[in-house]
Amino acid sequence: MTPSFDLSSTEPSRSWEDQWRKSFPEGATLSVIVPVYNERYLVVELLTQLLAVSVPGIARLEIVVVDDGSNDGTTAVVQEFASAHGDRIQVIVQPKNEGKGAAIRTGVDATTGDLIVIQDADLEYDPRDLSTMVRPFLEDSADVVYGSRFAASSPRRVLYFRHTLGNRILTFLSNLLTELNLTDVETCYKMFRASLLKSIPIRSNDFAFEIEITAKIAKRHCRVYEVPISYRGRTYGEGKKIGWVDGFIALFAILRFWLVDDLYKEDGFGGRILHRLERAQRFHGWLADAVRPWLGAQVLEIGASIGNITQQLIPRDHYVASDINKSYLSYLRTLAAAKPYLDVEYIDLEVPSSFDGSEARFDTALCLNLLAQVDDPMVALHNLARALKPGGRVVLYVPQGQMLFSRIDEDLGHRCRYDRRMLIQELQGSGFTVEHLQDFNRVAAPVWWWNGRVLGRHDFSRVQLKMFDLLVPIFKRFDRFLLWPGLGLIAVARKTEKAE
Repeated sequence: MTPSFDLSSTEPSRSWEDQWRKSFPEGATLSVIVPVYNERYLVVELLTQLLAVSVPGIARLEIVVVDDGSNDGTTAVVQEFASAHGDRIQVIVQPKNEGKGAAIRTGVDATTGDLIVIQDADLEYDPRDLSTMVRPFLEDSADVVYGSRFAASSPRRVLYFRHTLGNRILTFLSNLLTELNLTDVETCYKMFRASLLKSIPIRSNDFAFEIEITAKIAKRHCRVYEVPISYRGRTYGEGKKIGWVDGFIALFAILRFWLVDDLYKEDGFGGRILHRLERAQRFHGWLADAVRPWLGAQVLEIGASIGNITQQLIPRDHYVASDINKSYLSYLRTLAAAKPYLDVEYIDLEVPSSFDGSEARFDTALCLNLLAQVDDPMVALHNLARALKPGGRVVLYVPQGQMLFSRIDEDLGHRCRYDRRMLIQELQGSGFTVEHLQDFNRVAAPVWWWNGRVLGRHDFSRVQLKMFDLLVPIFKRFDRFLLWPGLGLIAVARKTEKAE
């Protein structure tokens, strides 16, 4: 069912506002990034309209103007206008013209709001449409909303046929490779959850930003919505800047960002390798297939990170994805939107109080690649046992083979790499009965040794990960026939009375 965005409807509006207050009890802030280059005759009117707009559900509007090296007097005009309006407008002046993407990148870093929208300074887009764009973030738990110039029901100025044709071709090609069904990939009106946009690296300095961000939100599996907006396009005589060269740049960008997986910024939590491994979706499917037969209906996943495995294993009757990294919890909450069976919780595997209230709630505790990171694995295993019902199972994945220990393990926070005897002892000492042990991913063990022990690297190259992931369907068929131990070890153990 298509949601209604009729602002004149009083009953849906009350429901919408009640939900919004629950999400943002102190009111949400909308950050508006205004990239501007040589728009001295229009920018003041645009800023005036922005200051006058009222967006239901938004308590504060933050305007960040990024002057991208204007040389027509725009800088002085913007600064004078901003000084007359206190702290409502922040002005950032780039020393030279670098392009729209560069200006947006600067603006994103400067914003402090809950939502971020891009607003061009040329008056082609109407700030009154911001109300329509905000609503899907609540009503449908959107992550991204595009304002489409070609969706029905909003007026748009009739202009160049060739531009429209070019836009539709670019949108078609982008959709073909991203599996989205957008009607207007080149729209400048794009609104994002701030935590999402701030976590995405923006590499394009020019208009290719529109293609890049679309490819990346598609690969991040974001909840994307479109709403119709009005459009007051300009002619070239009126100052329109985009041209046919930008069309070829967009074509190249579509191919580039389809091939290149560059989806996460460094987060300060040691997640650099984790983010690279996120691209290996086939590998995650392989691991999920290996642990799936051992999972019950009520699952607690510890250290779910950015949900790579989580989304492979749901739905379940009840599934709790947990982590201690605030950035990862934000990703998980995005994944949990509109999934009533999926909850997200802060749970620290090493802190017993984190499990208060979770006693005997689950029939399965899933802990992948985390036990080797904790200081005291016995405390961690006892905590997992508390969360399990009598007879419940713990399903573990641990790195295997101390001879493979390298800088890669250090960056991942591994205290050690396990062997079978060591893991069995820890499980039995915590009151578990081991039911199943399985070597996993033998094929990658030599590559790990070569990168970490021989070359002394901290991680894997993008090419290595891409090739490995492409070949996973082949590797998984003959992996069990290889003679050496696996890179990892999967263990399944059942809780006994001793674990109570």
